[in-house]
Amino acid sequence: MDVHNLSERNSLLNNFLKEIRSVEIQKDSMRFRRNLERIAEILSYELSKGLNYFSEDVQTPFSKIQINTVSDQLVVASILRAGIPFHQGVLNYFDKAENAFVSAFRNYNDATHTTFDISVEYIASPDLNGKTLILCDPMLATGGSMELSYKALLSKGTPQKVHILRLIASRQAIDYIQRCLPENTSVWVAAIDPDLNERSYIIPGLGDAGDLAFGCKL
Repeated sequence: MDVHNLSERNSLLNNFLKEIRSVEIQKDSMRFRRNLERIAEILSYELSKGLNYFSEDVQTPFSKIQINTVSDQLVVASILRAGIPFHQGVLNYFDKAENAFVSAFRNYNDATHTTFDISVEYIASPDLNGKTLILCDPMLATGGSMELSYKALLSKGTPQKVHILRLIASRQAIDYIQRCLPENTSVWVAAIDPDLNERSYIIPGLGDAGDLAFGCKL
C-alpha cells in the first residue's frame, strides 16, 4: 500500500492546513468548508498523476493536437456528513466521476463518549466492478469507519483500484488500514498526526470536522 503524506514537503497546502487547524479561523464555518474543498482539490490533483491515461485528438481553431486524458472510470464515495464539502472538492476536479455515499458514524456506548461501535445505515452507489474508487472523508482517526464503509461498498462490486483521500490521519489509523485493506490501495493525506486521545480524536488534529462544517449535533 502506498501512503502519500503531502505535508512532508512544503507547498501552498500548508497555508490551508494552518487555517483549518486554527481555533480562531475555524470559527468561520463557511471558510472551514471552503478549506475542506481546497485541500481535497490539492489531494485530487496529486492523485491524478497516478491514474491511467489515453491519447485523444482535440480540434483547436487552427489544427488538431493530441492530449492525454484520464481513462479510469472514477467513482467518488464519501462518508456523511463531514465528507460533503470534502466530496465536493474532489468532484470539482473529477467532474465526470460517478458518486457514492455512505452513512458511517460512531454509536457511543457510554455517557463519556470513550467507547463506541461504528454503524453503517445507508449506502447509495453505482456499480463498482472494475472501476477506480476514491473514498474520501476529512478525518481518519481509528480507521474503523473507513474499513466498514469500504466493505459496505463492496456490495456494489469490486473496484479495480482504491484511493483513500483524507485531510488528517492518525498514525494508528494508517497502520490499521495497511493491515485490513487490499494491496491495490493508495492513501493520499494532507497530514499524519501522532496520537489519539481517550475519545479517539486525532491529536493535535482540528476537532470535530462535521460540527465545524455544519454546526454541533445533539
